[in-house]
Order: sequence, then structure tokens, then C-alpha cells
Amino acid sequence: MLEMQAVTKAFGDNMVLDNVSLEVARGEMVCLIGASGSGKSTLLRCLNLLEPIDDGAILLDGRDISEPGLDPDPVRRRIGMVFQSYNLFPHMTAEENVMLAPRRVHGRTRADLRPEVATLFARFGLGDRMQHYPDQLSGGQQQRVAIVRALAMRPELMLFDEITSALDPELVGEVLDVLRQLRGEGMTMVLATHEMKFAADLADKICFLDAGQIAEQGPPSQIFEAPRKARTRAFLSRVL
Repeated sequence: MLEMQAVTKAFGDNMVLDNVSLEVARGEMVCLIGASGSGKSTLLRCLNLLEPIDDGAILLDGRDISEPGLDPDPVRRRIGMVFQSYNLFPHMTAEENVMLAPRRVHGRTRADLRPEVATLFARFGLGDRMQHYPDQLSGGQQQRVAIVRALAMRPELMLFDEITSALDPELVGEVLDVLRQLRGEGMTMVLATHEMKFAADLADKICFLDAGQIAEQGPPSQIFEAPRKARTRAFLSRVL
């Protein structure tokens, strides 16, 4: 479904992605692991066309979406992204935050959206929080609203950038439960995460990034139990 071919990205003299190639099959969950600064967030931002690449290509269903001058909006309608920070509008209720993009981008009405949005809120344990403002919600609830907001656009692919890193430990589980549900429903996902047990249990593929390169990739059993590269072994020895 999605492919990166020898992608490079630099900010000035800092090479952030160095000849990165990656394939994501439809329905697959790919977890990106690695130290802070290894390039995980930039990789996700390039996939969603929030950052232009310097070289290489990004293909979505075989079409090059990284061509200079390409309108990114149709691509972003197919690819949802959830960030570390929830980025909810504080003056809007949870429901209004979720409805905003489908109304603006797809021209849908509140009446048309309401049943679908209510179903999404209920699915993720937020049915009684639709009329709450962000400051009336816990961090875990805000992050779940951010996920519901992305899903309301009916994406084919979801990107998640360290979505549990800003949460208190007791709130992490409720957000990971949402990802488990999406995994069970066959959503294609690429996520950067520090949650190693979660990645080991649910990912189809693990990619270990180091200094802007995918140093090693493979199924969780291989990466966590028999890593081939010294850099991978050194990283895992620090985090496991």
C-alpha cells in the first residue's frame, strides 16, 4: 500500500533520513523504534507530506505522491495522523473538534456527521464526553479524542507519532487499547513508539531507526529475540 524508496531528508547540514526504504502492506501494523532523534517523527511527517523529501520517492498504491508540485490534500484525506500533543481546540467541545475537519474538507453537515461521530466516541469509551471541553478531559481522554478526530475523516492509513509519550503511565493503557481495536479491525498503521511490549505483541514488522537509517527491520520475534545488528542489540539492552 505504501512504500518509501531510498528517501533522504536533511535540515541544513543535518541528515535526518538517509536512504530509507520501507514497505507497508495493506492491513499491516509497522512499529518504528529507536532513540529520540533517530528520525522516526520525520519519517512519519514525510509520509503525510508535512515535510518534503530531498531525494527518493514515496508511493501510495503505486503512485508517486512525493512529486514536487503535487497537491497534498487528496493524499492527506487518505492518511490520518495523530501527534504527541493532542492539538485540540480549547474553545470547542470534543464533538466539535471531531466534526471540524469533515465539515470543512468534505462539506458534511452536523446532522449527517452526528450518528457516525457518536458511534466513534462510544467505540472508544467516550460516549459521555462528547460535550466536554478539552480542559475537562484527562490526557488519555484527549488523546483518544484526537484519534477519533483522525478516524472521522475515514482514512485508509493511520500514522501515530509517540502518542503515549506525553501521558502519565496510568493513562497509557487506555490509548494503547484503542490501537489494539484498530489493529483488530485491519487498519493499516505506522507508529513511532517507545512501548516495546506493545510493539512486540501486536506489530507485523519492527523497524529500528538509528542515525536516520533503518538499521534493521523484521518481525518482532526476530528483532526482539535475535537482533542481527550490534546497534539494535545495544539499543534494546537499554530499553528492555
